[in-house]
Amino acid sequence: MKGRAFLKRSLPFSFLLLSACTAFSPKQDYLDQPQHDLAQVSDWQSLENTSQVMHLNDLFTSPQVDQLLQQAFADNPSLQQTLITLDIRRAQLQQTSATQRPHVNAGFNVTKQEDSDDRYSSSLSISWQVDLWGKLDDLSQAASLDIAEQEMLLQSAHDSLAANIMQSWLNLIAQQRDIDIQQQRVDALQQNEIFILHRYRNGIGQLEDLDSARSSLASEQANLAFNQELFQQQNRALKTLVGQISNMDLTIPEQFPDVELAVSGLPAQTLARRPDLKAAYLAIESSTLNSKAAYKDLLPSLSIEAMLEDIASSPREALFVSPIWSLLGQLTAPLYQGGELRATAEIFELETALSYQSYRDTLLTAVSEVENAIGQEQSLQTQNYYIETALASAKNNLVQYQQNYRTGLVDILDLLAVQQQTYDLESQLNTTQYNLLANRITLALALGLEMSP
Repeated sequence: MKGRAFLKRSLPFSFLLLSACTAFSPKQDYLDQPQHDLAQVSDWQSLENTSQVMHLNDLFTSPQVDQLLQQAFADNPSLQQTLITLDIRRAQLQQTSATQRPHVNAGFNVTKQEDSDDRYSSSLSISWQVDLWGKLDDLSQAASLDIAEQEMLLQSAHDSLAANIMQSWLNLIAQQRDIDIQQQRVDALQQNEIFILHRYRNGIGQLEDLDSARSSLASEQANLAFNQELFQQQNRALKTLVGQISNMDLTIPEQFPDVELAVSGLPAQTLARRPDLKAAYLAIESSTLNSKAAYKDLLPSLSIEAMLEDIASSPREALFVSPIWSLLGQLTAPLYQGGELRATAEIFELETALSYQSYRDTLLTAVSEVENAIGQEQSLQTQNYYIETALASAKNNLVQYQQNYRTGLVDILDLLAVQQQTYDLESQLNTTQYNLLANRITLALALGLEMSP
């Protein structure tokens, strides 16, 4: 009978708590929405001559680039900051997990009084907050998700740094090739000047031809100095990426390496492996748990404390020879705090909505990066083909103009114009080839390829 009476008394309270749990919960669930958004992405355009590369560093082979990557992973300050932030998240998890465990405190006190014996007291207390509604567990899981998010951000920073170094290496090759092309242009103009001067002294040429040749030569010598400084700037930029303060001894190859073209695959598969998207989704999960925990702050909480205490006239007797123990259970519920707790819960819910919008922003950027890189691959291949065709014709035309100038059929301005066009096309082809190869690294990164372990 007593059990039934207790059950009748406890049912309304249990119903009230169940209703409270239902009322004090986030209004919208954002966890399923990212999968729906990911399914809306259209299939990529197909590319030809792709390779089944699995990692970023499989795109091309270069022992020197491999060495630069290892140095960068150890010394790049931005990457190290991300790694330190991950360590902070792990320490914060330990803080959060500690709230789920009992807390033990011990004390020892000596009281001295005039005309009286010294009094010694000792105490030992154990307190524990009962996780009635799973709030502490929610906070602990959220902290674990924060660590997982930071691990994904570290992976994203790691891969982005690798891609930047690989592209900087290709840029150094392109800059060196531009210098070589410009040097050939200057050498050709110097030969023109010598030839024109020889003709002028023999009474064949004109003074205006010599002035035109010298003017073109001086202009291209200035461009050569400009290209050489660009090369040094790119070298310094690579040194900064690697995290080196002293100068690096690099051997730049004459030709570009063969950079593989990664398979685009299905959008749902390729985008789902991107670490930045994984981090954005983990942020939604963490915010959702924090929001639930904030709503549970509106519910009653139960804490239990057990204490041992002893008072004696000597230190030995005070060490729990005949202690007095007490047990306290405390159930508290927030009644009125000016709306602070509910406002806090609503703020956490808005932060969850903010995390979801951040995920959408990351997804839209990812889709745009892949589509742009695929479009660039197709466009640059076409540009490369036509520039190669134009350059072949320009070289044949230059040979004819050089022969015609020697026989007096064309003037120096026509020859200089054809020379300028030929070297311009060589420089343009070099830039297009670099853009094509660098874009393949961009595409691989956009598709979620990571560095191999």
